[in-house]
Amino acid sequence: AALLPSMLMFGVILASSGLLLMIERGILAQVGPPPPHPPAGLSRRDGRDSPAELELEVLRDTRNRTIRALCGQRSMPRGVWELPPGQRRTVLRHLLVSDKYRFLYCYVPKVACSNWKRILKVLDGALESVDVRGKMDHKSDLVFLGDMKPEEISYRLKHYYKFLFVRNPMERLLSAYRNKFGEIKEYQQKYGVEIIRRYRKNAGNSAGDDVTFSEFLQYLLDEDVERMNEHWMPIYNLCQPCAVRYDFIGSYERLHADAAHVLERIQAPSSVRFPERQAWYKPVTAETLHYHLCSTQRRLIRDLLPKYILDFSLFAYPLPNVTAEFCRQ
Repeated sequence: AALLPSMLMFGVILASSGLLLMIERGILAQVGPPPPHPPAGLSRRDGRDSPAELELEVLRDTRNRTIRALCGQRSMPRGVWELPPGQRRTVLRHLLVSDKYRFLYCYVPKVACSNWKRILKVLDGALESVDVRGKMDHKSDLVFLGDMKPEEISYRLKHYYKFLFVRNPMERLLSAYRNKFGEIKEYQQKYGVEIIRRYRKNAGNSAGDDVTFSEFLQYLLDEDVERMNEHWMPIYNLCQPCAVRYDFIGSYERLHADAAHVLERIQAPSSVRFPERQAWYKPVTAETLHYHLCSTQRRLIRDLLPKYILDFSLFAYPLPNVTAEFCRQ
């Protein structure tokens, strides 16, 4: 019973197309988040769904209804060939192909895509096991839909099982920020130095390894979405869920359960499982996200939301709460 008011209000907001106005007025800070994703293996008692299963059903129904409503509008593309050339190249470059198991996977950076690529390599015989250590090669031994002929692309889009995995947009951005500017020298030199030059009065001789989260968000605010790096480009632009009708949209929040569903659906060998998280990996926690959001100017977050609003609304994620009351907690 406690679930229904917040979810119903969330659904009404999505259906009203008044998201941006409500952002401006700060109303969405009062809306509860979608229900937590339950673990796999839930049992039924007396033939009735458990509360967690009902919560998941409401979440998926909200997501599916929203996607159908948005993608049903006349202005939205009905297929990849209706997309502008640049957008079409982006989505075809992110659709990985398995002809052996007849599926297409749209990979989204910072949503466990490295592990999914490991699975594709194992299924294709290019990798012995998903547990093989070593840096992931994101290009070799993978087949991209964009490298195929138009007729081959159309056939696979029509007949293959298609799936993608999504993640809370702000959590994904924070994960990209921590990884690329805290650990990867190439990104520090290519993007970090430029960001600091643009937004810091006394840039000095920074090596790009001290970019603040606020500076990163300001950079995203000023960037053209279509030209963004794939690690922070909106999921909508990467995978085009209106132009590509996905059979399944999994989430990072219930990664292993949703991955198991996909592996069963594509009839992968029972020996192939989704890899466990690496011991060195430091996930973004609710506390970490809370700290970074509440340490950032509210104006900056508010102004950035329109660029990611389709990711929030289509995939049923709550908008970030940065009210003074919440940030005092």
